[in-house]
Amino acid sequence: MSDIRVLLVDDHAMMRAGFRTILSLQDDIDVVGEAANGAEAVSAASALHPDVICMDVQMPGMDGLEATRRIVSDPSVEAAVLIVTTFDRDDYLFQALSAGASGFLLKNAGPEELVSAVRVVAGGDALLAPEVTRRVIARFARPDAEPAIAAAPPPHPASASLTEREAEVLRLMAEALSNAEIAARLFIGDATVKTHVSNVLQKLGARDRVQAVVIAHRHGLA
Repeated sequence: MSDIRVLLVDDHAMMRAGFRTILSLQDDIDVVGEAANGAEAVSAASALHPDVICMDVQMPGMDGLEATRRIVSDPSVEAAVLIVTTFDRDDYLFQALSAGASGFLLKNAGPEELVSAVRVVAGGDALLAPEVTRRVIARFARPDAEPAIAAAPPPHPASASLTEREAEVLRLMAEALSNAEIAARLFIGDATVKTHVSNVLQKLGARDRVQAVVIAHRHGLA
């Protein structure tokens, strides 16, 4: 199995150096490049083909949110974006996920949490911590939410293709349940849940579980 290729994006050189030190100690992670702003990140993502991009939000010039949108929309780049920021702000969280980020981590997390987040995102099975996912869900459900969110959700083109069981699994994913918790709730095996989750992601065109949850709430599937 090849190493996980990581691109570090942060306008503070010392922060990048710290992340590099932590990640480079892992046998299965290879830091292939660094960028100091969003514009550099977009170019590096195209040139270096990383598997994971650890992306800061606030940077001079192009910020991390715009860089994430551009990277995710580029069909030639298959990297998953992990937002790593100092600011625990709902607007950053929501915009990051809407832009296509696969995870959201605060910089005060421990080294082992950073390593774990990189591995999870690289595996394509990204799942935000339950409390973070529930904040996203709460924002969708708020009566004073933004008009685009509060309006009646349009149906997703692929919603009709979901089987009854897949739709049920998606609803439980939107409740921030893990595969093991979904298996227990539905009285089925972990392997069966993984198959259903994979089918849901494929049918919805979602990059990972986080994207699937966002799609579910945008289109009234949860």
